[in-house]
Amino acid sequence: MLLKEKLILTRTSLQCRECKKDYDTAFKYVCDECFGPLDVKYNFPKITKDTFSNREHTYWRYFELLPIENRSNIVSIGAGMTPLIKADNLGKKLGLNNLYIKNDSVNPTFSFKDRPAGVAISKAKEFGLSSVGCASTGNLASATAAHAAKAGLPCHVFAPSDIEMAKIAQALSYGANYIAVDGTYDDANRIAAQIGDSKGMGIVNINMRSHYVEGSKTFAFEVAEQLDWQVPDQVIVPVGSGAMLNAICKGFEELGTVSLLDNVSNMHIIAAQPHGCAPIVDAFKKNSKEVIPVENPDTVAKSLAIGDPGDGRYVLKRLAQYSGFAEECNNKEILDAILLLAHTEGIFTEPAGGVSISVLQKMVEQGKIDKNDKVVCYVTGNGLKATESIMEVLEKPKVMKADIAEISAVVN
Repeated sequence: MLLKEKLILTRTSLQCRECKKDYDTAFKYVCDECFGPLDVKYNFPKITKDTFSNREHTYWRYFELLPIENRSNIVSIGAGMTPLIKADNLGKKLGLNNLYIKNDSVNPTFSFKDRPAGVAISKAKEFGLSSVGCASTGNLASATAAHAAKAGLPCHVFAPSDIEMAKIAQALSYGANYIAVDGTYDDANRIAAQIGDSKGMGIVNINMRSHYVEGSKTFAFEVAEQLDWQVPDQVIVPVGSGAMLNAICKGFEELGTVSLLDNVSNMHIIAAQPHGCAPIVDAFKKNSKEVIPVENPDTVAKSLAIGDPGDGRYVLKRLAQYSGFAEECNNKEILDAILLLAHTEGIFTEPAGGVSISVLQKMVEQGKIDKNDKVVCYVTGNGLKATESIMEVLEKPKVMKADIAEISAVVN
């Protein structure tokens, strides 16, 4: 059975990213003409900075810039408006005067995936779908399952069997039907796509992708508002599929379209990937427009272990558009960066955040970032979701007798 298109009357439409063909908003994600991806296109109302004043402190404060027609269809678990930390301690170590950490590790399911998952599940409700699901490297499984539980929708998760146990436990706790696939993320993604299309199920990051990626735009909206409607000079984004980086760029651009930001084109974008799964970095450094998939990803940053990034070539276009860079880091550098961030700013991130921090360091060392640049580094997930990797490099606590003199001798 082919995926059935469900039309609704909306203030938005869909447009092919490749051939620019327009479509009415529907449960649809691929262009009929050229098979390119479909993006949400808006007829924006008049918006001012005051539009968002005195609203709830979630990303739904930006309702006019998101693809939900009726507020009654919003499925919210309170995600968004996460802290933008002025990282003075880390900045001092790196020689940066204006470093900010966008800390999405404190979202309700402890990663940025609450943003796209919440928008996708809300749109699934608006479309009247009867079930939802996702292909995931872990974080999206939890975010989708949590929002599905809130919406009262059955949820099916397709994920590699070797992801972190904490992420599996989290998704299962929300009541998801968890399918652990003996294979890579790309294997899980392929199976989810086929089942979603055959059963008319809303797979948030596949057949709901056009609306799903809109949630990640709120990363840009919040940073702009938290910087008093200024554009950062440098933005460092961890990259798996590439959808988040592309959405962040789209978000800043839309703020420019509605006249809330100036000089968006002056921003520089940096894509950060882990060694062992860095196909976009490889293409960037070879000055190639073709992203060659990594068949067997091998990295401690499992949430970024997407060997065939769906938005890979669009990331390359964004890097060219914004005079950006792409860089990778190895497992040791990732784990060192996790500890550096924790020791300096009290933020405990999973390896994906370590990738951002490590690449930030490299960009500074390579002279790609000036000491006075306004730098925003995205930290996208919580360290408690991936403790196995960091425990390997931490000193094991020594068990001591409950003796005041003995313990006092080792406390300086």
